[in-house]
Amino acid sequence: MNKSLTAKIVALPIMSFLLAVLIATNLVAQEKDMTKSYTAKYPYIFHLVQKEAWDKAVLNNTTYYPPTYDQDEFTHATANPNFLLVIGNHFYKEVTGEWLCLRMSVDSLKATDVQTIFEGTAPVGDKPADFAGTDSELFPHILGGIHPDAVLEAHKVVRDETGTFLEVSDIIKGD
Repeated sequence: MNKSLTAKIVALPIMSFLLAVLIATNLVAQEKDMTKSYTAKYPYIFHLVQKEAWDKAVLNNTTYYPPTYDQDEFTHATANPNFLLVIGNHFYKEVTGEWLCLRMSVDSLKATDVQTIFEGTAPVGDKPADFAGTDSELFPHILGGIHPDAVLEAHKVVRDETGTFLEVSDIIKGD
């Protein structure tokens, strides 16, 4: 085989690898820029949680994982507090019991070695994310569970007898 052809054959995988590294580096930079722009607009990340499950994690000082974590492979959240009641009523209205809303930040999660990325909506378990406003926002997806050390505050959630989410104390009230 001629030396020129051999050099080209050897160089091709190296060039492909370098191109892949450049693309990955660019995607990471874009993700950091997106995170910065969202956290400038919305400094907090919110996650609705069943009080009983959260109390157990706090009592045992363990990381909480939502019931759909194994299926979804991340913990759902919102940065825009205006979506809290919409999300609660869309996904969790039928789930009984007391609820809390955990308030965190990208930095508080990062301090517990958990990364957060901002993406379009995704189903929660088998329930589609087809609520109003899903096309207008990116949502923080927490790539892990939530350790109590990451939580800045746990807010009480008010619901009525039908399970409708009405209020998250100190954050948002419904109409």
